[in-house]
Amino acid sequence: MNFGIDKQTLEELNLLGKFKQGSVYHLFNHVKTRGGEKLLDDMFRSPLTHENAINNRSEIFRFFQRAELTFPFEVQQVNRMREYLDTSVSSKAGLVLVNIYMKKLLSGLTRDERYKKSIQGLQAIIVTLNKCFSFAESVPMAGNPYAARVQEVKEILQLKSLDRLRNMDIYQAIPVKTIAYYEHLLKGKYQQKMEQLLQFIYEVDVFISVSNVAREKNFGYAKALPAKENTVSATALAHPCISNPVSNNISMFTKQNVLFLTGANMAGKSTMMKAIGIGMYLAHMGFPVAATKLEFSVREGMYSSINVADNIGLGYSHFYAEVVRVKRAAEAAASGQRLLLMFDELFKGTNVKDAYDGTLAVTEGFSEYRECLFIVSTHITEVGEALKKYPNIQFLFMPTVMEGSKPRYTYKLQSGITEDRQGMMIIRNEGILELLDKGAGITA
Repeated sequence: MNFGIDKQTLEELNLLGKFKQGSVYHLFNHVKTRGGEKLLDDMFRSPLTHENAINNRSEIFRFFQRAELTFPFEVQQVNRMREYLDTSVSSKAGLVLVNIYMKKLLSGLTRDERYKKSIQGLQAIIVTLNKCFSFAESVPMAGNPYAARVQEVKEILQLKSLDRLRNMDIYQAIPVKTIAYYEHLLKGKYQQKMEQLLQFIYEVDVFISVSNVAREKNFGYAKALPAKENTVSATALAHPCISNPVSNNISMFTKQNVLFLTGANMAGKSTMMKAIGIGMYLAHMGFPVAATKLEFSVREGMYSSINVADNIGLGYSHFYAEVVRVKRAAEAAASGQRLLLMFDELFKGTNVKDAYDGTLAVTEGFSEYRECLFIVSTHITEVGEALKKYPNIQFLFMPTVMEGSKPRYTYKLQSGITEDRQGMMIIRNEGILELLDKGAGITA
């Protein structure tokens, strides 16, 4: 089963983007190898959907963080090893030997560098195998959730042919027959074992780099629970890509599966929802999360509506784009999937009366899907009053503290429904009305 998430949700939460400053991917992308980067990308694009797999990966990251291991491999040598193994050879040893002799002959007569590359590739493998052996021997095995993988690598490296190869002196001339023998062996009989070693290097690259981020940022690790428990509980949850963020505690479960969030504009509602969405996504990946503690029931997918834009190409207004978005989320919920659904400032593209009616109706409707977790935010506080009759809806707000005529935002969740309305005060503080008055005077 794949974790369901669409392009808009990925973009709203800023999850992907190798070169995108501020993206969650960019935060964790400190890998050194091309294979490690591909593995990291695969992990980001394919969150896990079973609690055991999630918890096992989290434990591996946690182990690497505790062990404070250093990536020992030379990236250039790993790349050369990869290129060497990607060059195909004949399945017949005799033809491989003839081919090597021909490469050597051509290297002396012309500028053909294939023989040189064969030697460099074999040398790179010798260096990398020795690094791999030393690293595997240095990894603590007691209480190590990655121990089986390390043992597998040790057994490969202890094979007689590879043990002899590891002990070759790369600074001495390697006989042509030896080059041919290992080219045939490594690209033939041992091809799969070489791929296993490379994959191990890529995994170590990801585990070390991601766990280093967790250590530097003081991130925690989530615990995955079976989907049927339908809960999420977080302590000191924050947005991972914000410097010095304000953290909050949240708790949702079947009997209170709807979180109704109110607050003035700029009070932090959108950031809070993104923090929850990002935290849940990283948790499903088994990655470190920006929280002291996070326990969650596995979801089948996630759906958000935070920064909905109009679609000129399809002729959608902002309001209609919002309606389409809600419809798609409703279809996903109605299909019986266990989802996390997040809607920020529903129907802000229409008038206040329709926004009130629409937000009320949609929240009431989604509240019936007790196997989903639903978060909706609005600054139309009157909706909250109409929803108080539903016991499975909890009410939280982001407060605004007035210091004279200046608002200050704490970004700390509080229970209840806020009455904060500072829109006109902010307009006045910015001097907009005075500017308009001056403009009117000049026109007159």
